[in-house]
Amino acid sequence: MTAPIPRDIPDLPAVPGMPALLASPVPATAVVAPYSRPLTATYRLLVALVAAAAVTVDLFLGSPIRVLTYFTIQSNILLALVMLATARRAWTARRPVSPLVTGAALLYITIASLVYHLILVPHASSPFAMTGGTVTGWQAVTNQVLHTVTPIAAVIDWLFLTAPGRLRLRMAATWLLYPLTYLAVSLGRGELILPGTPGRYLYSFLDVERHGYKSVLGNALLLGLAFYALSVLLVALDHARPNLTRHRAKTGFRLQPPVG
Repeated sequence: MTAPIPRDIPDLPAVPGMPALLASPVPATAVVAPYSRPLTATYRLLVALVAAAAVTVDLFLGSPIRVLTYFTIQSNILLALVMLATARRAWTARRPVSPLVTGAALLYITIASLVYHLILVPHASSPFAMTGGTVTGWQAVTNQVLHTVTPIAAVIDWLFLTAPGRLRLRMAATWLLYPLTYLAVSLGRGELILPGTPGRYLYSFLDVERHGYKSVLGNALLLGLAFYALSVLLVALDHARPNLTRHRAKTGFRLQPPVG
């Protein structure tokens, strides 16, 4: 004979260590298929080629080592590399490059343009204007390309060809690491060069021999605060601007309004 089955069976205790299931957001790539953007890729490729060509001409016109130490040259090289990477992603319908990298390229090329036009170009309100004489020939062309054309092209790409809302405020402090490193390297380079040597300091507002460390560090602090404010402004504008890259993907069906 078998034992009778009890009518009231107690609930089994929960198995310890079983995590609760959490709702996870579905990535956009699982809902909307990635799509190729050949026009965007072509535009970015052209910007990269223009920046690379201007840098190459400058390398042939001057001392390559000295040319490569300029902030403008370095920011244009970074812009060219980022534009090449984003062009490839746009052409092959892959995920975009990290906004930490694209935002840094945009910020640095914008800084190079603003510092050149507001501080280095000779005018009455700038005590740190360049005094090396009038630049002519190919040097004048590359100056305008590297300080005006490529920065405007980068801003156009950001405003019209890049999805908004990807930049984050926490990135602003990270972006300042490169300008701080550039400042330290520039001042260290000046200490290694004999006093009185032409071009000891690349920028007049960093010329310790002429202005002293107190003034130079004060200039660096003001520029650093301005750069941080500019990076915060870029993040704010990135979240406020409209999405001009929205793409209506074909899903194979259409939603119909309810009947009745």
